[in-house]
Amino acid sequence: MPQLGVSVAEGTIVAWRKEVGDRIEADETIAEVSTDKIDTEIPAPASGRVLEILVAVGVTVEVGTSLARIGGEGEQDAESPPAGEAAAPPLSPVVRRIAAEHGLDLSGVKGTGRGGRVRKQDVLALVRDGDSAGAEAPLHAESPYRPEPAATPEPEAAATPTLSRMRRAIGEHMKRSLDTAATCTTWIEVDMTRVERERARLGLTALPLVARAAVDALRELPHLNAWLEGDRHTIHDEVHLGVAVSLGEEGLMVPVVRDAHELSAEGLGRRIRELASRARAGDLGPDDVRGGTFTITNPGQYGTVMATPVIHQPQVAILDVEAIVKRPVVITDAAGADAIAIRPVCVLGLSWDHRALDGALAARFLAAVKRRCEEGAA
Repeated sequence: MPQLGVSVAEGTIVAWRKEVGDRIEADETIAEVSTDKIDTEIPAPASGRVLEILVAVGVTVEVGTSLARIGGEGEQDAESPPAGEAAAPPLSPVVRRIAAEHGLDLSGVKGTGRGGRVRKQDVLALVRDGDSAGAEAPLHAESPYRPEPAATPEPEAAATPTLSRMRRAIGEHMKRSLDTAATCTTWIEVDMTRVERERARLGLTALPLVARAAVDALRELPHLNAWLEGDRHTIHDEVHLGVAVSLGEEGLMVPVVRDAHELSAEGLGRRIRELASRARAGDLGPDDVRGGTFTITNPGQYGTVMATPVIHQPQVAILDVEAIVKRPVVITDAAGADAIAIRPVCVLGLSWDHRALDGALAARFLAAVKRRCEEGAA
């Protein structure tokens, strides 16, 4: 079982693409695996013949567990279907699940797999085509913020909802983080006048501009762009920015914007939208959700003004972006005279690990983000 993310400890076999005796080429998909983060295809590490399948479909195993044995190149190929007889296209569990979630009828779909088999890529293409005209769902935080429903139907009978496997795994990871890190949270108020003006000019939300300011602050104070794994403290030069994305009732994922320090605010906005769309379509690969060095989360679109997000292990800090709210504030002019004015104000919160950082460094980071947002440097 490969490592499919920093915080992923186990995975479940949902389908085998090959059977014992089948030939397989290196990098050809041999199995489909589901974790709390993603559903993904596992490539064969070498060419040969499948000699033994060690883990049955539906079984959950830890990272590092052997899944199958592949023999050498010398064996004879497995028997092929008779001439003129195509292999039957059965749907895999992952394909069936995605189709069911999006209400897709695959009976008339011609797949790109062998024998016309409908593959995961085929059904995801249908999902993207159907969603292309729809509105973008919001980004999300660890807390279950949701819009108020239009109407609440009367329940027919009391029922006890069952948590999804992803939701249970998220809960376990968050609890493990709280048990591991010495978590503290620091907040700062930011005048978002310049951010609001700039996002209107660029056609962005505020998130990419705040993210750009945060990335610059991380380059200035790299101790927050770090991992703490036991006694090993790793400070990273590159900023790989995780962004929490809502999957609705399923839970959330944290895809990673690689080398965020090399992107402008516009580039960050495009990359965040792309990753969020792929996350909701179930089209993220293992590399899309691992290796993050710092995370940002954005519950403020629901109107919240303060939160204490949970650190995404093994990172040492996470930035919370709250609602931008117009408030009366005291301003001082060049002559030193005070006046009351209406300004768009946002509370930024930083949850940080006291094992790796202290309050002064956390405060300096928030002050650096504030300065960049208020001076328009983002």
